[in-house]
Amino acid sequence: MIIRISLLLGALLAALPLASRCTAQSDAREPLRVGVIGLDTSHVPAFTKMFNQEPADSQLEGMRVVAAYPGGSQDIASSRDRVAGFTADLQELDVEIVDSVEALLPKVDAVLLESVDGRKHLEQALPVFKSGKPVFIDKPLAGELSDALAIDLLAKKYNARWFSSSSLRFSPTIYRYRDDPALRKQVRGASAWSPCSLEPTHTDLYWYGVHGVEILYTAMGPGCQNVTRIHTDGTDMAVGVWQDGRVGDFRGIRDGAGGYGLVVFGEKQIEVGGKYEGYAPLLYQIAAFFSGGEAPVSTDETLEMFVFMQAADVSKQRGGVPVDLAEVRAEALRAAEAKVAQIDP
Repeated sequence: MIIRISLLLGALLAALPLASRCTAQSDAREPLRVGVIGLDTSHVPAFTKMFNQEPADSQLEGMRVVAAYPGGSQDIASSRDRVAGFTADLQELDVEIVDSVEALLPKVDAVLLESVDGRKHLEQALPVFKSGKPVFIDKPLAGELSDALAIDLLAKKYNARWFSSSSLRFSPTIYRYRDDPALRKQVRGASAWSPCSLEPTHTDLYWYGVHGVEILYTAMGPGCQNVTRIHTDGTDMAVGVWQDGRVGDFRGIRDGAGGYGLVVFGEKQIEVGGKYEGYAPLLYQIAAFFSGGEAPVSTDETLEMFVFMQAADVSKQRGGVPVDLAEVRAEALRAAEAKVAQIDP
């Protein structure tokens, strides 16, 4: 019986046109094609080199950046002045350059949305969501909160697969507080810090403070109730009170020594650590997600981070009083719903 089945399968395969059989075998070996939107950040050549390197990193094997749309923002110098250089870098890496998001999508299976200007992400994410292709949206998720919430509303409308994160979240010395259940249970509070340059077109902490806020949330988890902000020319402090009474704070640095770090106040000890450990841990998470895995950070937590930072802006405007996250979110959600109705009725 086994011999007869084997002969039958062999005859069926032989009956297939040679081109069809070669295509099937070739497709099995074809890498997952990754496209890039936005060539105005140093993440672009760094990520592309890691995905496309030979020999391939074992955790990134099977994926290759093949096409990119430059984008760019004329009113942000750090975007406008870098597009040409990073576009040339990708051309040297044999990445095809196209002239629109719409031209990019048929050429790829998954998308890295890398535009450094978070204001661009809503309009650039929408066609990707409609295409059904998974997308990683680099920091900041948006330029202000109603855009971030609108991205989530549109993703739900199209059942889109997406996530957003700073690379700092997945640095092993930071992510262990999320990855290890025993450590996670012991966190009684945390202090995180990072550089915090400001960009007038964005909510203050979104532009660069997002790195340190991501560190804080990785250790604390979601559940912040209110935030109070202290602002000076050289420093920002945002202190959050969580629903269970824990306190976490972020220090944004614009004067003096910079860097990234974390103090965790635990049940039995206080630990000082947390540092930037390269892009690879983030790219491993992106690769697993593009391959069909679950998003490594929940949408709810990502959105709460941006509510936290927007509430810190409101606290600054009100002279440093505590501001409830629920109040800020409710107001921004109304604006987000109006935006969605306008851009995708």
